[in-house]
Amino acid sequence: MPGTVAARSGRRRFFRLSYCSTCRGRHRRRGHPAVPAFETTRQKEGPTRISEADPGAACVESRLMTVLSGAAVSLRPAVPEDIPALAAIRATSEVRARWRGGDDLAADIAEDLEDPDTRCLTVEYGERVIGMIQWYAEEEPDYRHAGIDLFLDPAVHGEGLGTDAVRTLARHLIDDHGYHRLVIDPAADNAAAIRCYAKVGFKPVGVMRQYERGADGTWHDGLLMDLLAAELVR
Repeated sequence: MPGTVAARSGRRRFFRLSYCSTCRGRHRRRGHPAVPAFETTRQKEGPTRISEADPGAACVESRLMTVLSGAAVSLRPAVPEDIPALAAIRATSEVRARWRGGDDLAADIAEDLEDPDTRCLTVEYGERVIGMIQWYAEEEPDYRHAGIDLFLDPAVHGEGLGTDAVRTLARHLIDDHGYHRLVIDPAADNAAAIRCYAKVGFKPVGVMRQYERGADGTWHDGLLMDLLAAELVR
């Protein structure tokens, strides 16, 4: 997995209209009274399957989700104490080239953690923070799916940890949440990330031309990849 494993060339594309199980409408749920405060637990109990008939249950699950264990990495809900380590990773030239961000990366990450529409999980390897993986959901029943994004410390690139993190989260979203389709959208020129996601079972759908504006002010292509539940490489 040489190179930079990061799904996007900019920061935060998770502001979108979502299906709300409370009002049965579509809106940005930031600050919606039905969304509970974010809490965490490290208990190792088995996960509870999230019913497709109750999309709002995902909000409750985000408070109580246990640590997800992969072959080598573990994923747990990100907490404010993780911000300094995550900001240091975001500040590395390899990651910043893809994720960019403002002058205060710690504030950027804190904003991500406070976003009720984005679940942020800290990636740990040997009890060391090595990155963050995020997911969001489109819960309108006729379009239901989830999307993934991540960045890892360049110091651990090439060790298969990105593949392990993506596979671990994909398995959780499919087995425990019941999503039949997952998406991810790396920059079209991010060959390392594309190889990483392909190992999990993601397949190219198509190039999204001039999808995202880079730091140089020019528009760059993105690659939409998706994964159906039966295609997950376990």
